[in-house]
Amino acid sequence: MKEHSVPTKNAIITITNLRLRTYIGFNQEEQQKQQDIIINAEIHYPANRLCLADAVDNALNYKVTTKQIIQHVEAGRFLLLEKLVMDVLAICTEHPWVSFARVTIDKPHALRFTDSVSLTLEHTVAQEEAVIEREAS
Repeated sequence: MKEHSVPTKNAIITITNLRLRTYIGFNQEEQQKQQDIIINAEIHYPANRLCLADAVDNALNYKVTTKQIIQHVEAGRFLLLEKLVMDVLAICTEHPWVSFARVTIDKPHALRFTDSVSLTLEHTVAQEEAVIEREAS
């Protein structure tokens, strides 16, 4: 089979509308009753010829990442949406190949007259390393 010479930069995995239930919030009712949340995540990693050659070991396994997110969210209790989003972002960036990740979590019906409230956090490996280097100087 002929090898394709397609220029690649990033493979982008998108996890869309992962619907889970967890304890989220600091009000008494929120701490006693699980609430719906909706997770959207974007994970970037370098695409290379090995990945394009259809070799499973050379691709980031999104099923593993999704299962880790589900386990952490369903087993957890969170006071702040910020903490939950940061935890999910940390799971998304665990793999050493990840160069960028963005996580948005919606909390449906958190406020009257709204569909949802959401929070987004993102992580870029190059930015983080640059900040650490600057702080060390």
